[in-house]
Amino acid sequence: MTKLSRRAAYLPLAALLASLSAATGAEQLYEGGSWPALASDDKANGPGDIVIVLIQESAQASSRLQNNSSKNTDFGGSFAAGGIDEGANLSLGGSYAGRGEVVRSEQFVASMSAQIAEILPNGDFLIEGKQLMLINGEETTIGVRGRIRPQDISPENAISSFRIADAQIDYDGKGFVSRSAKPGLINRILSFLGLG
Repeated sequence: MTKLSRRAAYLPLAALLASLSAATGAEQLYEGGSWPALASDDKANGPGDIVIVLIQESAQASSRLQNNSSKNTDFGGSFAAGGIDEGANLSLGGSYAGRGEVVRSEQFVASMSAQIAEILPNGDFLIEGKQLMLINGEETTIGVRGRIRPQDISPENAISSFRIADAQIDYDGKGFVSRSAKPGLINRILSFLGLG
């Protein structure tokens, strides 16, 4: 085969490669917004991404009330007419002392996943998550919702509950233990009537 015939054989192949390279540009193969840097952390950054929520909430409250009242009233009088001389004295008194105290302490620790529902106009993320657990016949549901800042997400893709703005954290349980902790029907009726 001569040099000229070899070149003629390669011309259709060269034309095919040229047409393919013209159709596929480098800008189609690489999209800058979707490729993270090589040294970046794998953190949630958009709708549908998952973030771990570390819930550590504690609350303590106490309320004390003391009320004292006392009242004494004395009435006295006398009557004199001729040989009649009568006197009377009436004394009324009463006192009340009342005291009430309520002390409450709660602590709740859990970790769960939540999903970024939307990106707000200021760049914050709206997160929502729900976790359902069934342990020994007791159904427990934990729900979380609120706003988080992207910079508050740790390199481990986690955020503490105290960093959630407008946080709504729900903890609810149903089952034998929950039913046993509620007062019975008779106790509720007596309490409603103010007798219990």
